[in-house]
Amino acid sequence: KAQVVFGAWLRSFREAQGLTQEALAERADLHTNYVSSVERGEPNLSLHNIVRLAYALDIGASELVQCLDKRK
Repeated sequence: KAQVVFGAWLRSFREAQGLTQEALAERADLHTNYVSSVERGEPNLSLHNIVRLAYALDIGASELVQCLDKRK
């Protein structure tokens, strides 16, 4: 399931930067509960929120979604 893969990938980026879910949510202007649910693979994310999360992590959106590229 793409959402589960993406959520785990997001969590790895967040943890690598030493951020809590709360800190990432604040940087992305999203609710902490939303970030938590994304990391669990629950919601189907909008492109807008993917971009917000990528900017909050100071990475490109393409880097954040590369986990979904079946060629990798």
